[in-house]
Amino acid sequence: MAAALSRALKLPGKKGSELGDYDPLTQADSEDDSEEDDLVLNYPRNGLGRSNNIGTGASDSRSSRGGRFIPEEDEEDDEEDEWRERARGKRRPDAEEGSTRQYWSQREMGRDGASEGGQGMRSPGGVGLGSECDPEGKKARIKGALLTASFLVPLCTAMIVVLLCAFLLPCRQGDSDRRPQWERELGGDAGGVMSLPLALWDLDNDDVEDILIGVTQLSNDSQVSSSQLNSKEHSVVALSATSGGMLWRCPLREPVKSVQCGLQTGASAASAAGPHSAEGARRRQHAQSPHLQPGPVCLLAGSTHLIAVNGTSGKKLWSVTLGDIESPAVSLPDVDGDSVPDLLIVTLPDDHVSDLSLVLLSSLKGTRIGHPVTFNLTAQGKLIGPLLHETRVGAYYILFGLGTVEAVTLRDIYSKASGERAVGPKLTLKDPRWERLRKTNSSALIHISSSTEQVRFLVPLVAGQCNNHNNLDGMSSMNSSQSDWVLVCGNSSLSVLQENDTRAVWTLNAPAIHSRPSPGHFNGDGVPDVLIQLTAAPGVRKVQIIDGANSHNLWDTDFVCPRLVLEGLSVMTTSGQSVFLFWAGDPLKPDWNATKTSTASAPTDPVVRKLFILHPAYPTILLELASTTDTVLTAAVSYEEQWKDAAYIAVFSRPTSGLGLGTHVVKSLSLKAAIAGAQIRRLGEESKAGGPVQPRAFEIKKFFKQLSFKHQVRASMFLK
Repeated sequence: MAAALSRALKLPGKKGSELGDYDPLTQADSEDDSEEDDLVLNYPRNGLGRSNNIGTGASDSRSSRGGRFIPEEDEEDDEEDEWRERARGKRRPDAEEGSTRQYWSQREMGRDGASEGGQGMRSPGGVGLGSECDPEGKKARIKGALLTASFLVPLCTAMIVVLLCAFLLPCRQGDSDRRPQWERELGGDAGGVMSLPLALWDLDNDDVEDILIGVTQLSNDSQVSSSQLNSKEHSVVALSATSGGMLWRCPLREPVKSVQCGLQTGASAASAAGPHSAEGARRRQHAQSPHLQPGPVCLLAGSTHLIAVNGTSGKKLWSVTLGDIESPAVSLPDVDGDSVPDLLIVTLPDDHVSDLSLVLLSSLKGTRIGHPVTFNLTAQGKLIGPLLHETRVGAYYILFGLGTVEAVTLRDIYSKASGERAVGPKLTLKDPRWERLRKTNSSALIHISSSTEQVRFLVPLVAGQCNNHNNLDGMSSMNSSQSDWVLVCGNSSLSVLQENDTRAVWTLNAPAIHSRPSPGHFNGDGVPDVLIQLTAAPGVRKVQIIDGANSHNLWDTDFVCPRLVLEGLSVMTTSGQSVFLFWAGDPLKPDWNATKTSTASAPTDPVVRKLFILHPAYPTILLELASTTDTVLTAAVSYEEQWKDAAYIAVFSRPTSGLGLGTHVVKSLSLKAAIAGAQIRRLGEESKAGGPVQPRAFEIKKFFKQLSFKHQVRASMFLK
């Protein structure tokens, strides 16, 4: 009865303080308890009695009440403990077996549910049967496998096709033959370092400008001791720009003075007037003439003969004898009504009294248009021009002179040559502003230059227009004619003349200018700037860039003078600015004293000449693209639109052993390839503490490698 009372006093689910106490109510509830309750009930007693519990609990408080000892309760408690031990030994295996079975059942259900998207967990009875017994799960697995195969099979097939195309199919012929740099010898010459005539034009229709160059070499079957006149061979050679291979050779009887290409006398010229105009109809009618050529026509000017050849094949089209030829030809609008552009060239007059003669020629047959028009000039000096100029109102004038710049209307030249009125509305126009510049109404010439010194250079202010291209196409003529001019008078002044009234926008005193100026965009204001080279001190060359708008100095650096007279070049980039190319020696250090002129202090003539490139974004950085001990005679830049690249074409004179003879060498250098292997030259002092941080080599190379070059196709902006 005491045991029943003891069980009644205990709350349901509440455990006693001793680990070995047994409570039937608690035990009855523990059948559904978790595994954690079993572990608590079965904790070992470790030999501890009632009074030796680890913690204090309700039993301790019962034992301490009144301090009484009741033997009957001890006996009943012993019986109760014995009965509880038997019940626990019987139920514990069942509980452990049930909890273990429930644990593994839950793991199998979780694994099957994860593999089959939870299907096993949702199966009846709470225990999943797995995908092996579920038809829907098997269909889902098959469907997933089919979807995976339908994705991987086309992907693998596409990869195999791409690899086959990359490794088995050949590359394009044009790309495989393209070389970043090539060199070709043109044979020996009679010595000397005279500049050779050079022109660039696409002759084989591969979208790359090819090279035409006039050469003079010794005859193979002649002896050195024989007459020099009989031992020389003169010719014009056309070379492929991609490989340097010879396209054709045209032999001549006299030295070549100029090579020009791009004259259109075929279908392109016949359709220039428009498809529906009367002029276009007349040109289409003339297009049936056998004299018209489908491709470009190249002009080869010798001492006394002018020869036209087919630019694609090198076949001679016509030849005319003109006397002493003094200038390249100038492409004119059609003046004789044969629907093709005509030509103008400067010769020495036959009467030996006048100074110059202007001769008009038909580009269709090479025949003269009328007779030569002679002029007597007051000044004598270097031949200037001739240059075609179109004013803003559309009137055509020819600029030329000897040490001066004179202008004469194209209408007057045609009228005096043929005795007829000029054909075409534009040829009859006159610009009132230019006509006011005449000193007298009876004077045929308009005086342009106002300086008392002789004029040495007259350059159209057009960025990226290389003078050595010598193109005769309409776009080049328009770019060079519709612009202001850079005028170099003597060796002491540089001016820019505006087109509308021929007045000087600015004049700069720059002594000892010894090469042709090169326009290009440096400061990005839209007005072309000017690169000049001058002698700063004995043995010192200064390369300077002048602002084309106000003559301010934008950039200058002193170099060791290589005793080389060669103009600099500019190349347009897609950003709108230009890069500048020039030959010089090593840059001088800032601490070099330019006032020292003694032999010990002045730099000596270097053997090595170096090609530098300058970009306005890094004015203190130069890239050294190439170096050579040969003498550079002529240089030009060829644009390669397909690769957004440009090639630097140069002709060198390389001395050979014995008899003082040499050979001519043509080199083609890709600017992008040269930039990749260029050497960085820093100008000025190295960066100091607190000063501006010098750009790193990685940043410089990355910037220059990302440059893209383009052809300058629009006319230069007029100065305001």
